[in-house]
Amino acid sequence: MPELMNHVDFRAALEEAIKGKSANKAPFSIAWASGKLSRPHLARWAENHYHYVGPFADYLAYIYARMPERYTEAKDFLLANMYEEEIGGDRHTDLLIRFAESCGTTRERVTDPDNMSPTTRGLQSWCYSVAMREDPIVAVAGLVVGLESQVPSIYRKQTPTLRDKYKFTDEEVEFFDLHIVSDEIHGERGYQIVLEHANTVELQQRCLKICEIGAQMRLLYTTALYWDYVAKDIPIEELEAIERKAA
Repeated sequence: MPELMNHVDFRAALEEAIKGKSANKAPFSIAWASGKLSRPHLARWAENHYHYVGPFADYLAYIYARMPERYTEAKDFLLANMYEEEIGGDRHTDLLIRFAESCGTTRERVTDPDNMSPTTRGLQSWCYSVAMREDPIVAVAGLVVGLESQVPSIYRKQTPTLRDKYKFTDEEVEFFDLHIVSDEIHGERGYQIVLEHANTVELQQRCLKICEIGAQMRLLYTTALYWDYVAKDIPIEELEAIERKAA
């Protein structure tokens, strides 16, 4: 029978729930970080990624609307996160579209939902479902800790390659630079909210499970990008050899 964990043990358990399921392990991510992808491959990524991250402020809004009024700091965090996504400075989706256009696709193709894969559609639907139906603290665990907190570690591997291998400009990769910083802050705030307010055994266990599922969903989504768009050009054995060498 699980027992109520203190903050230190609960934090470690949350991190363990995500460990080993990072999207960095996906063949698409390995191909990206090693400079094997083409610009058309990156364009397909952008066309899909838009439909996952584009509604992120909407996901947060559903959680915000159901967050207990007494959790003031949690509501403030969600509102600030939404502001950064949609209003503060450059709109994040516009930065993503700028990158997409530099890869050779168009704003029209990026925003057209017919251009996302079924797996991307599944990830988007899962995010909406979690935001609308789960306990708000559990939803923060799934979307902010399980998904958003992974972003800095992923982009730190990919962004140098964009500059060094593909010769994108600083302006073209601003989307990635911004999220390395902002999502590190968001992820930590998400952890603190979950640690503070998951104050029963049941809530802690639900948060752990949804973090694990969130990490699995992002890994599944990123893996599907390889099979849908890259496998015909780069054999999986080549990427497995790169991963073994790096291990």
